[in-house]
Amino acid sequence: MSTQDQTLSATARTRLGRHSERGKTEHADLLAVLDAGMICHLGVVVGGAPLVLPTAYGRIGDTLYLHGSSANRSLHAADGQQVCVTVTHLDGLVCARSVFSHSVNYRSAVVFGTARIVTDEAERLAGLRAVTEQLIPGRWDAVRAPTRKELAATSVLAVSLGEASVKVRTGPPGDEPEDLDSPVWAGVVPITTSFGEPEPDPALHPGISAPEHIRARVAASRADRSA
Repeated sequence: MSTQDQTLSATARTRLGRHSERGKTEHADLLAVLDAGMICHLGVVVGGAPLVLPTAYGRIGDTLYLHGSSANRSLHAADGQQVCVTVTHLDGLVCARSVFSHSVNYRSAVVFGTARIVTDEAERLAGLRAVTEQLIPGRWDAVRAPTRKELAATSVLAVSLGEASVKVRTGPPGDEPEDLDSPVWAGVVPITTSFGEPEPDPALHPGISAPEHIRARVAASRADRSA
């Protein structure tokens, strides 16, 4: 059976408390949230204090790959340690009739696991490719591959998706019945992410236009926005 057909395992860390009805239990729900994102936040304890780092990421199967500078001590502090990785999409401002009932529509994933610094060269390249393709599909094959020096300056962190939770809120505000007659506008202000027209580098040689994979990235975001 494909992992996409499986359910997420419930643990003490992934079991939802407040608004548990918003939880999603299918493994496919986790992949959908991760695959739609571009930036994650890595939570790690460094020197006894918590630290949260925003970074790009990619996925291969049930492994999440994050990258950063080899000089980043926070990234290396995560090696062999328990970490938390989160991805959040903000989909709408939920405007209610009372301050208390305001909310946001969102999709979020929280991944727990033991991180490891990737040392195998083939896996390192695959992880970096996944990170690049997560941001700009088709870009890895269109540009120069990293040199040995560039690879030495880059660290790749891997985290398993074996322990994770997903939470999603959709729909209108949940106002109290006594507030429904209030003469105040209520509803949802949708939020979408879209890409603008590609802006060429001033140093670009004449005659080089935006390639198909760049145009496709822009077109896909606009299609999502109009859907």
